Amino acid sequence: MLHNISDYELIERFMNGSKPSIEVLINRYKTKVYTYILLMVKNQHLAEDLFQDTFIKVIRSLKSRKYKDNGKFVSWVIRIAHNLVIDHFRKEKQMNTCNNEDFEADLFNSSKFSVKNVEQLFVHNQIINDVRKLIDELPDDQKEVVMLRHYGSLSFKEIADQTDVSINTALGRMRYALINMRKMIEEKKMNLTYY
Repeated sequence: MLHNISDYELIERFMNGSKPSIEVLINRYKTKVYTYILLMVKNQHLAEDLFQDTFIKVIRSLKSRKYKDNGKFVSWVIRIAHNLVIDHFRKEKQMNTCNNEDFEADLFNSSKFSVKNVEQLFVHNQIINDVRKLIDELPDDQKEVVMLRHYGSLSFKEIADQTDVSINTALGRMRYALINMRKMIEEKKMNLTYY
């Protein structure tokens, strides 16, 4: 069964010609990678395009043996996705365009919330949306650290590597992000609790 095999072994098998191995890897991480992209771009169609581009790049890199396994396959894939998102925004800025589609998917819908009543679900979703809006108001360097840490599940070392800063700088940015978010919550008199 391919599903029980480690990432490393699946990568090795794929590089030696086993196409089903890459399908297992994509399926293993598609939710995490797609969710990360969608939270960054906030547009379903764009997220789908960037998701496809991410895995095309992953496949090409694996085929040309550019990937060096360090047990962090998913972090490597998220880094590729992150770079493609940044490239997209750079191109959009150069073209001086802006996207009016403001699509928010319910990414936090899971079985653990299924027993909640409608009011609790509404409050929960409102809190998620409020927190996301606060993150959007952060300076770019702080927003990037929060997104990579909480939505990309990267360690501070991985964040530091990906953003080309020291671990202390990454930690500092997270600290300032939290301070800034607390200030915004107080200024806006927001209530981010259920009751």
